[in-house]
Amino acid sequence: MTEAIPLVGGRGTRLRPLTVHTPKPMLPAAGVPFLTHQLARARAAGVEHIVLATSYLAEVFEPHFGDGSALGLHLEYVTEEEPLGTGGAIRNVASRLHSGPDEPVLVFNGDILTGLDIGALVRTHETSGADVSLHLTRVTDPRAYGLVPTDGAGRVLAFLEKPQTPEEIVTDQINAGAYVFRRSVIDTIPAGRAVSVERETFPGLLAAGAHLQGMVDSTYWLDLGTPAAFVRGSADLVLGKAPSPAVPGRCGDRLVLPTARVAPDAKLAGGTVVGEGAFVAEGARVFGSTILPGAVIEPGAVVTDSLIGTRARVGERAVLSGAVIGDGAVIGAHNELREGVRVWCDARIPAGAVRFSSDQ
Repeated sequence: MTEAIPLVGGRGTRLRPLTVHTPKPMLPAAGVPFLTHQLARARAAGVEHIVLATSYLAEVFEPHFGDGSALGLHLEYVTEEEPLGTGGAIRNVASRLHSGPDEPVLVFNGDILTGLDIGALVRTHETSGADVSLHLTRVTDPRAYGLVPTDGAGRVLAFLEKPQTPEEIVTDQINAGAYVFRRSVIDTIPAGRAVSVERETFPGLLAAGAHLQGMVDSTYWLDLGTPAAFVRGSADLVLGKAPSPAVPGRCGDRLVLPTARVAPDAKLAGGTVVGEGAFVAEGARVFGSTILPGAVIEPGAVVTDSLIGTRARVGERAVLSGAVIGDGAVIGAHNELREGVRVWCDARIPAGAVRFSSDQ
């Protein structure tokens, strides 16, 4: 296998306001755009040629990655004029592939952080003679996912969309968002219209008697579709819980990028990242959070499990927990923002305006 297609066209609506100015795969995780980690892992598995299926804010990708030579890759970019879904996006880039009809092509979603053994998935695909092979993972509560039951040999039996009753939960195996396609199968996907591989392509192949193989790999897996998950994924990369050859530094409790400044008595822990040009002032405490480039954390502020946007400012002795602060926003001193709050880009919250506890 030498080719791959990352599906990076989604609008990232669950991650707004983080994705107002930046497409989801380009949001910094552990100091670099999240897509960098995926590309580096694909390269480590032997992939050489990658065609990015882009759509939303497509113009952002190529200026950053160029031709891919810095990562040892040859990158190409194909932009959808209209959203085509997962299957439509794969079909839309097919003309750029070089593989022969029976050769394997790796396809992966652009928002999944995983420790998947890509080589093992390719070997499973080749030894089983499958038309498509799927990475499956096991989850404790599968109700939010599509279930993929398999037989004793790993052959896929069905695709069951999000179960609603206990009787419908026939397996804890879910589609984990990475596939190996036989090249010729990609050409059977209808061109020029929206197609979902999960709801149309895979069930259609199964109904036609195609061989779909599942490989359960229950190493690290996280869907980064929500702000809380994205912050956790970045921290896990820094802590070394999630593997990536692209982390710009040694794994540990903190990652401070070269031009960032941190006061000597500020405390950083839990996989915190301080981005380029950011500043964490004296007495501040930051745990398990991502501070994006140019952001400022003022003296005595406490930031936990939060993401602070580019050039945003958190005021003196403000307390943030599970918060998302958009690019350029200003949180005045002594505010208290708790779980789930999202402050939009360039918004300004005056000093002492928001609290979740008394002022005593």
